[in-house]
Amino acid sequence: MPLRISTGSVSIDKTLEGGLNAGSVTLVYGEAETGKTTLAVQCAINCAQKGYKTLFVDCDGTFSVRRLSDVASVRLKDVVDLMIVMRPESFKEQTAVIDRLSEYVTQGFGLVIVDTFTSLYRLRVAESPNKTFELNRELNRQAACLAQTARIRKIAVLATSQVRSTMNDSDVGVEPVGTRVLKFWADTIVLLKPSEGTGLIRAVLEKTSKMVQPSSFALRIDKTGIHDTLGFVGS
Repeated sequence: MPLRISTGSVSIDKTLEGGLNAGSVTLVYGEAETGKTTLAVQCAINCAQKGYKTLFVDCDGTFSVRRLSDVASVRLKDVVDLMIVMRPESFKEQTAVIDRLSEYVTQGFGLVIVDTFTSLYRLRVAESPNKTFELNRELNRQAACLAQTARIRKIAVLATSQVRSTMNDSDVGVEPVGTRVLKFWADTIVLLKPSEGTGLIRAVLEKTSKMVQPSSFALRIDKTGIHDTLGFVGS
């Protein structure tokens, strides 16, 4: 059977037939503080528990061993030994990392995480708005490279992206170009949304290989990770 990496949520894993699928790209997107990085860390931990390595590309500079320790329910050293963390500090450096994925992801790897795929791109666009078209094309090329790496290397790829809510009615439903690019290349799409109640979020599975309509689940988030609740929000 193809490698499946658990997300740590029984509800999400059930819909994904066991978790993240080797050979495919999963996009997890949403507003800030909705658990995107936490979900990514859980996937890395569960990948390590299967004995596979993870390449964690930390584009936001927010990855920490403390967070990993809080979420891990196994020996931290066993997880750390199977993780490689890279921290590009510019969109140019991110480009270099993506271009050399085939060199980094050798035998024994099961997962590549890019968190957050669009953050350095946004900074570069803000610095050089006259180069937006060129930067959009480069971002699309990188997303295609992730998809190709997943297929050729038979590993799972997880990319996160942040969107911002807006009060401008004319912009409702309009997503940043970076997220639209990722949605095009992603085989699976999960939206994480704030929910009423402290520590509660909602996961909306917008796209999977066999899903007919979106499924939505209530989840709880705390320092130890993302957990299922008894509340099924509905389809």
